[in-house]
Order: sequence, then structure tokens, then C-alpha cells
Amino acid sequence: MNTEHSTPLAALPEDDEISLLDLLQTVVENLRLLVLGPLAVGIAALGISFAIPPTFTAKTQFLPPQQQQSSAAALIQSLGALGGLAGAAAGGIKNPADQFLAFLKSDTLVDAMIERFDLMKRYEAKMRMDARTALVTNTRASSGKDGVIRIEVDDEDPKFAADMANAYIEELTKLMGRLAVTEAQQRRVFFEKRVLEAKNDLGEAEKALGATGVSASTLKSSPTAAVEVVARLKGSITAQEVKIGSMRGYLSDSAPEIKQALVELATLRNELAKAEKNDPIAVAGKGRIEDSYIERFRDYKYKETLYELFVKQYELARVDEAREGAVIQVLDPAQPPERKSKPKKALIAVIATLAAGFALLLFVFVRQALRNASADAESAEKLARLKAAWGRALGRA
Repeated sequence: MNTEHSTPLAALPEDDEISLLDLLQTVVENLRLLVLGPLAVGIAALGISFAIPPTFTAKTQFLPPQQQQSSAAALIQSLGALGGLAGAAAGGIKNPADQFLAFLKSDTLVDAMIERFDLMKRYEAKMRMDARTALVTNTRASSGKDGVIRIEVDDEDPKFAADMANAYIEELTKLMGRLAVTEAQQRRVFFEKRVLEAKNDLGEAEKALGATGVSASTLKSSPTAAVEVVARLKGSITAQEVKIGSMRGYLSDSAPEIKQALVELATLRNELAKAEKNDPIAVAGKGRIEDSYIERFRDYKYKETLYELFVKQYELARVDEAREGAVIQVLDPAQPPERKSKPKKALIAVIATLAAGFALLLFVFVRQALRNASADAESAEKLARLKAAWGRALGRA
């Protein structure tokens, strides 16, 4: 039993050695092809690379606007009741770099670049989407952990590549001017709309007040002080209610801030109830001309209070926006590159040589295997059936 099993085990190393020698013999027999073939392909690839137009890469770097959340939050708290609504609307930007990278890839900015440099003609694009694809292919925007955004543009003309890289920042600045990106910008836009609405309401209230006329009895009653108190309290209550509504968007009713705001609202309402007891209309009743005047005067003072509040906060938002400085700070403007970035001729030649060498080595091994199979009757029959099946698959049989 031991003798019978020892014979095939002893033969295995010999079979492996013979197989390795066969492979080595195949390589040696085709050594000229395996050496000269890849070398010729590498030289041809190197020659072709000289015919490829050189590509230059221009690079620029800029720093996006930095958000100062702590100072902005403190300013919002100092603005008053409506500051809470503006702060909630602004929300803050968690990662400005990611947002600016999205701006750079937006169709709005890409189309602006296409129009500015007539890229449809330069890229020989029939449709705008083709020009967009070509521009995105030739442009790379990235940001690192340092927060600096880098823009790289490829083109055959080094000066044109530098002009396009710098134009990206210019077009991005224009886009920033149309968008409210920073917290101060969002608050400024928010209060700007509120100011326009309050101004229109104030104008309507002023017209209604003027339509009543002023009588001697009205002047003698001197309702100004009581009416102003009521109007200002109503304005403060409205502002407090807006603040609470905005706070409930990101806080629960059990939060200390909500409870404190509700206490302040209740205090204002109590003060309003006391003030209304001295209201000339509440005391004397309605129906007289002077009472109509007092009611409209109170509405006018209420609208005036809101208008003044919005104007004040709008101006503060503008000051905060101006304090942020330049929207984009350019670190390194793009300069026309002196050296080309593509094609890399040596790398092309090396890759072509290695690829050709691998392909030829596989070719000689397969060819030798087919020759060995043809020498064996059983393998030759299988090859014949394979050729016949292949012919039928191609419709030749």
C-alpha cells in the first residue's frame, strides 16, 4: 500500500518542474517578440504623445466668507423680539466650503462662464449641455481641511486657462450678490421685506388718519399719550408673539427660553389691559368723530412702532453685513502656467510598453497551449468541435 501511493506523490514535483520549464522555454523561444514588440509599442506611443496638443492647468485659491456665529447670536439677542425670527430664518451655515463648491457646479454659474467665454464655439458644442459637460470635465474644484477652496482649469492656451480660473471667482461673487448666503445677508433680506410691508401699512394708516379730520374737541381731549402707550404695547405684544412662534420651530414648549418668553408676553398683555382702561375710546365710547380719529390715530401709532422696529433692525443687519468684509478673499490669483500638465509623455510610453508586454506574453502562452492541444488527438477533436460551434454562432455554418 505504501509503495503504490509513493509513486504518484514522487512524480508531482517532476510534473511541476517540467511545466515550469515548458513555460520558460516558451518565453525564451518568443523572447525577441516579447522584447521588441513592447519596445516598439512604447516608442510609437511616445511619438503619438508628441502629436497630442499640450494642456495647461491654471490654479487659483480663495477663502470663503467665515461665519461668526457667536457674535451674530449675541447681536440677534440684542435686537429685540423680532431678532429671534430673523435668527431662525438665517439658521447659520454649517460648512461654507461645501456650499461654495455646490455654487461652482451650479448650472447658473456654469452658463455664465459659457456665455462669457463663448465656450460653445470653443468646445465645438452643438447644445449647451455638451458645453456644460466639457467645461465640467476641464474644471476641478476642491477644498481641504484648511477651508481653502481651489479651482483648477485645463486648456490648451495657458492665458485662457488663467482667465477662466479667475473668472470663476468673479462670477461666484456676482452670484453671491444675488443670493443671501451669510447669516447677516439673510437677516438683511428678511428685514428689508418687513420694512417694505410695514411702510405700506403705515402709509395706509396715515391716509385713514388724515381722512377723519381734526376737531377742536379732539384736540382738547389730548389723547396722544394714552394712545401711544396702547399702540406701543400692542406693537411689543405682536413682536413677542412672532418671537415665540419662531422659537417653537426649534424649541419645545418646556424649554426655559419658551417659558420666559411666555411670561414676558403675559406681562405685556397685563400692561395693555391696564392701559386700555385709560383709553379715550374705552372711557367715552365710540361713535363720535373724535373717537374715530383716536382709533385711527392709535392704529397709526401701532404701524409706526412696527415700522421703526423693522427699520432699526434692518440697519443693524446692514452694519453686520458690512462688518463681514469681502465675500470672497482670493489667496492666489491664477497665473498663466509656464509648464504643461498634460500629456505626460514618459508615463504614456511606460504604460503602453507594459500593456503591450503583458498582452504579447498572454498571446504566446495561448498560442503555445493551442499548439500543444493540436498535437493531442482528444484535444484536437475538442478544438474542432469548438471551431464548428463558433462558426455556427457567427452564422457561417
